[in-house]
Amino acid sequence: MNRTQHRHRAHVPLIAAALAALLVTATGCSSKAQGGGGSEGADGVKEGPGVTDKTLRLGALTDLTGPYATLGKSIVQAQQMWADETNAAGGVCGRKVEIVVKDHGYDVQKAVTAYADLAPDVVALPQVIGSPVVAALLDDIERDHLLTFPQAWAASLLGKDSVQVIGTTYDVDMIAAVDFLTRTKGLAKGDAVGHVYFEGDYGANALEGSTWAAGRAGLTIVPQKIKATDTDLSAQVSALRKAGVKAVLISAGPAQTASLVGVAASRGLRVPVVSSAPGFAPQLMKTPAAPALLAMLNVVSAAPAVSSDLPGVRQMAAAYGKKYPDSPVDAGTLSGYNAAQLLGADLKKACAAGSLAREDVVKAHRSQKNADTGLGSPQDFSDVKKPAALSTYVLKPDAKALGGVVGVEDAHQAPGVTEYLAAVPDRPRAIQRPGC
Repeated sequence: MNRTQHRHRAHVPLIAAALAALLVTATGCSSKAQGGGGSEGADGVKEGPGVTDKTLRLGALTDLTGPYATLGKSIVQAQQMWADETNAAGGVCGRKVEIVVKDHGYDVQKAVTAYADLAPDVVALPQVIGSPVVAALLDDIERDHLLTFPQAWAASLLGKDSVQVIGTTYDVDMIAAVDFLTRTKGLAKGDAVGHVYFEGDYGANALEGSTWAAGRAGLTIVPQKIKATDTDLSAQVSALRKAGVKAVLISAGPAQTASLVGVAASRGLRVPVVSSAPGFAPQLMKTPAAPALLAMLNVVSAAPAVSSDLPGVRQMAAAYGKKYPDSPVDAGTLSGYNAAQLLGADLKKACAAGSLAREDVVKAHRSQKNADTGLGSPQDFSDVKKPAALSTYVLKPDAKALGGVVGVEDAHQAPGVTEYLAAVPDRPRAIQRPGC
C-alpha cells in the first residue's frame, strides 16, 4: 500500500505503504524507448514530451480496480484537486495541468503495458502505486528520464536519479519503532521482540532496520515471515507467545495487522504492537479487532496524521472534504496531495530555468534540498542514495479522528539512524529480477 514525507514514510501516508510488498516482484519491459528531445515554446521555454504551449501533461499509474482501489481513488482525487487549484491560479509556467490516469489493477504486466502507452506523452509521474510495479519499470523510467514518485518506500528503490521515494524508507521506520518501544514501553536488554513481515522488498527492508536497531539496544528479534495472502496469523501469534516476546513489530497490510492484534489479545499476548504505516487503515476501526487496536497498536510513519493541527494538513483536508464530500479524507489523500505539491515545485523551478524537458525537470528536482509543502517534514532530494527524510511521527488509532489516527509524537529523528545509514554504504541493493 505516503508516504507524504509518508516515507511517508508515507510507501504512507498510512495505507500507502502495504503496496510495497503485496505481490511477488514481477518483470516486464516497455517496448517504447522515450528520448529527451524537445523544442522551444512560444515563451522561449524548452518543451519535451508531455508539454505544449498550452498544456502540461502528467501521468498516474494507479490501482482503481485491484486490492488497493480505495487508496488509488484517494490519491487520484487528491492530485486532481491539486491540478484544479493550480489551473485556477494560472497553471504551471502558463500551462494548464492535465493528469492522465491509467489503471493497472495492481497487475505488473498491465502496468508495463500502460506505461508504454502513457510514457510518450507525459513529462512526469506523480503517482505509481506498488513496489512490484516500480521495480518492473525502473530501467524504463531511468532511460526515459521520467521523474516518478512511487507510492512505495523500500530502500531498494533508492539510487535512481528519476525515481524519488518520498519520506523515510521502511528500515528507518523500524529503527524508530524500536526506539519508541525502548523509550516508552519498558523494553530492556535481553528482551525478545517479534517482527511479522511480508516477504519481498517491503518486509525484508523493514527487517533490516529492526534487526540493526535491536542489536544496538541489546534486544533479540524473533522473525515471522508471511505472505500477502496470509490473513489468519494464529500460528505466528502462537510462535511469538512461545518465544516470550515483550512487543511485536509488523510490516504487512491492514488485514494482517488486524489479525495479529486481534488474535494476540484473545490469547493473552497483550504486548505493545508497532506497525509500519502501510499496516493500518481507518477501516480497521469498524472491525471486531478495533478494541485491541486501540489498546495495543501504535504506527510509525513519515507523514503526520490527517487529523494533525498542521495548518497545511488542515487546509488540505477541508478542501478535499468540500470537493469530494462522499470520500473519506485519509492517508492516501495526504500522500497524493503532498506528492503533487512537490512535483509542482519541481516543474516551476525547471520552468524558471528555461526548460520543461524531462532531464531538466529531474535536474530541478534533485536541486531541492529543503522541499517543504507544509504537510510534514521537509525533504532533501539531493542525494539519490539516501532517504529524502529521516524523521518519523508516532501515531495511534482513534475511531473518532479524521483518518482514524491521532498523533502521539511529533516528527523526530530516532537515535542511531545516521549511524545505521553510514553502516550500510552499499545501499540501495539491486532488485533481483529477470532481464529483458
